[in-house]
Amino acid sequence: MPRSTDAPSSLDNTLAIANTLVVHRRTAEADVFLAIADPTRRAILHRLANGEQTAGDIAAPFAASQSAISQHLAILRGSGLVRVRSEGRQRIYMLRPAPLKRVQKWISHYERFWNEKLDALGKYLDEEGSEP
Repeated sequence: MPRSTDAPSSLDNTLAIANTLVVHRRTAEADVFLAIADPTRRAILHRLANGEQTAGDIAAPFAASQSAISQHLAILRGSGLVRVRSEGRQRIYMLRPAPLKRVQKWISHYERFWNEKLDALGKYLDEEGSEP
């Protein structure tokens, strides 16, 4: 029985997923918000906040493959959060925190809501603590 040409093949599905991942990666490379959305990339940034590291040192504590960590580093480089330099055969990565100012600026807009809620909670607790 011949297969219908209207139904997508498994190859079509695989290509669609791969295209989606490539588009997502390109978008994340250009957008610091998407770059920091991934917990592995945030952990890499946290490690780099302590100083420069080689790709091998960065990858060491992760269960992910070296290739996966390299992809994360490429996204971080593309977003401007990480810079790399070559030293002999090693690639040394360093944090560039300046793009995080966009995130801080965005968060600061909402900080007033948190402060209002915390002030209200503090006032409530003060009132509860003063009652016999």
